[in-house]
Amino acid sequence: MTQKTTLQGKLILLFLLIFSLTNTAQNTPFNCVYDAYLFQYNDVYSIDLASGNSYLVAEDITPGSINAAAYNPADGFIWGSLSTPEKTIVRIGEDFLTTSFYIDELPSNNRYVGDISSEGVYYLKGGGTTFYKIDVDPASATYTQHISTETLSQNINIHDWAFNAVDGNLYAVEKNSNVLYRINPRTNIVESLGEVPILSGLNYTYGAVYFDLSGRFYVSANQTGTIYVIQSVQDVNTADDMDSNLFAFGPSSASNDGARCPTAPVAQEICDNGIDDDGDGLIDCEDPSCSGYGKCDVILPPTSGGNDGGLESNSRLSEQINKRNYNRTKINYKFNRSKAKRVAKSNDYRRKKGLGFELKDFIPLEVIEEDETIESTPTDLVAITNATDIYAVDYMKSGTAVASIIALKTENGVYEHTKYICDRLLGAQLISVSTIEINGQQFIKSLIRNADNTVEFVLSLSAKIVNNEANFSIESHWNLDKYQLGVTFYNFQIWSNSLDDLYLLGKEVVNLLAIEKPILAYELSTPPTVFVRKGKYNNGSLDLQIVNTNKSNNVNFDAGFRVTETSDFNKTNLTIDLNESYITHLQVPTGNLFDIGFRIGDGVATPDDLFMSDGPWGVDDSQTSTEVINYNISPNNFTFEDNDFPIERNVQLSATTSTYFAAYRALTPRFKAVDLSDYSSFKLKAKGTGNLEVTFVKKSISSWEQQHKATIVLKDSLVNYVIPFKEFISSSGNELVLNDVVTIVFTMASEGGTVVTKEMNLLDIRFSKEEKFEEVVEDIEYNVVTLAPNPMTVQTSFYFNAKEEENLKFVVYDQLGKLVYQTNFKAVIGKNKLILNRESLQVGLYFCKILSDKLIYRHVKLLVN
Repeated sequence: MTQKTTLQGKLILLFLLIFSLTNTAQNTPFNCVYDAYLFQYNDVYSIDLASGNSYLVAEDITPGSINAAAYNPADGFIWGSLSTPEKTIVRIGEDFLTTSFYIDELPSNNRYVGDISSEGVYYLKGGGTTFYKIDVDPASATYTQHISTETLSQNINIHDWAFNAVDGNLYAVEKNSNVLYRINPRTNIVESLGEVPILSGLNYTYGAVYFDLSGRFYVSANQTGTIYVIQSVQDVNTADDMDSNLFAFGPSSASNDGARCPTAPVAQEICDNGIDDDGDGLIDCEDPSCSGYGKCDVILPPTSGGNDGGLESNSRLSEQINKRNYNRTKINYKFNRSKAKRVAKSNDYRRKKGLGFELKDFIPLEVIEEDETIESTPTDLVAITNATDIYAVDYMKSGTAVASIIALKTENGVYEHTKYICDRLLGAQLISVSTIEINGQQFIKSLIRNADNTVEFVLSLSAKIVNNEANFSIESHWNLDKYQLGVTFYNFQIWSNSLDDLYLLGKEVVNLLAIEKPILAYELSTPPTVFVRKGKYNNGSLDLQIVNTNKSNNVNFDAGFRVTETSDFNKTNLTIDLNESYITHLQVPTGNLFDIGFRIGDGVATPDDLFMSDGPWGVDDSQTSTEVINYNISPNNFTFEDNDFPIERNVQLSATTSTYFAAYRALTPRFKAVDLSDYSSFKLKAKGTGNLEVTFVKKSISSWEQQHKATIVLKDSLVNYVIPFKEFISSSGNELVLNDVVTIVFTMASEGGTVVTKEMNLLDIRFSKEEKFEEVVEDIEYNVVTLAPNPMTVQTSFYFNAKEEENLKFVVYDQLGKLVYQTNFKAVIGKNKLILNRESLQVGLYFCKILSDKLIYRHVKLLVN
């Protein structure tokens, strides 16, 4: 054998090996997986129909765009129609490798509707009544050949159709009319089944439709990404038979088509069993698919208004917003929608204003069939944010706010707040985040369920002037640091209780901007694929629920935080393991903190940003004669009882004044009311100069003078104070009902109007269910045990000193000498505190003792009321 022959043989073997590997890779079928696939141009997205979440699984898989995508039950592959090369269809494997087939009988273009029957026949059409049948059954003698060209009994304006495996018919929904059609593939007869109720009044393109094994028909709207469901279409004869509803909020799309195995199930949420049945992290009425079913409300509750807009997104703004809200309380401010200015469409609406344009010129009017539009501008944001001009409106229907827009001009970068960054750590949930298509551009939209269970769809965008002031350029990003720095922006925050209204409002804002200055460019980001659905700060940790749509193994957690309002920033970072799980519940230890901003990301897609602030402390030094000498916030070192409502962080404030100064503390970061009616007293440790007035600010009381107040006298040394609620007096004479506390205010005044210097040092502040103070003996003999409160109603604490670390046993006996409670306790050198909860202890006298191998402690008597 010659060297040349040997080389030829090796090349042949190598060629055969490569061909074999390629052929095997290209022949890996999907085999009826549960996922749905959305094709956009030549990219492929996997969609979880239950949640609407999607992620990119493959890109640029073919030279031309793919449309008319369809799952083939005969071979388990997905097939589609290619724009390039012309007259070509393509077979796609699970690994997204492709094989193309030329079909000469097909038209060169206009092929965007397709699905495949259970027999392996590809039904392919575009506009008009003509469609084509192609054999894609690998067992057939005419595999990949044109079978026939057919004609529908009538022309229908559809953009996708799908086979129902239950009855073997094709189904589609028409654009504009929203009519559901049944097409008999044997006779080509088109049957109108009437308008789909849930789609009534909408004007969308339905470019991706899917089936499951029960005959549920899933219809996706291109522009908004909303997924609708029609139950059991095989049983539908008229619109009266249709059971249709929202199902999920998915991504918007263009030049798109959907494919899914029609005999694969789709997980369904049962709306009244308290279980997350479909695995999307949403239980019962939280799930959009339960909208209007059983006890679940239709997703159309009122929204928050523009006048309350402008929440914290950074370390500075949370305290400023708190001050804004405190000042509103002092002057008894309440926004009254009934007296607000009505906004009417003028004759120059949608006309170019030139150099004289204002923010209000970009506010949509009469596009969502609102009854009226009212001005709700929060003018007090100008003084505390980076906005130099603000204009806001609420859109009203039947007296209820259904949508709002805040427009803000900022002259040195983008506005610093977005609803989706802040709200999730304040009791809200980010149900979904995806895209919405406006004028062919993919903006990020989010669905937020607020703490009060109202639902808001949110969109943010900002416009900047470019090209020698001839054009606008629009930016929209999830992360604020993506926006261009140092330029003037016109910012628009839009939210609505209807995704359809959000789409119309967002589209009109963009159109109004384009009328003033043609839009030269769009700089848009993709939504995050790993995001925090909800979270809260609890005892030194962040409790987070993370949604992981693209099956990442882990994410990076980068954070900056402050322990108190007056402390420096700290930074931390760590890696969080998600193990590809869709939903992950975890705790991230942070230690005590006042506020934290953090980012999570997998290094691939857009990261998620969040900001959280606790209810802030603030200083009222508004009087001209008042000058603050010292203001400091320090962390608590005190161990609060389980049945306390703690006010985290201590405050020290001194000032000179001839009138008054005050420290105030909001109970929540959003200035929301808290129900404390289960408590009976207010406790703190304090020292200072003279009288300290404590005021509980109730939301239901509009007059500052009628708020409930009590006064204590501060001493030079720290004293424990307990103020029963009955000591808080109102000028109206009404009894204190502490069901809606917003803020606590601590005020010191100059009684004679002369300039005085005063100080307050307040520690360990909390609401208590006990009206007696737990007196802690500072110097306890080593064999002495003290307890407080005694008698006990709910809980008591035992205090003792230990000479060294050791394991102790704590025992409780009743009057008959029966052991009723025992526990082990590890003592530390010095002072120790052991908490006893009442639990099953009955009313009566008990004997308590600490058992030690090193020291004999005296027993103590405990009376339980």
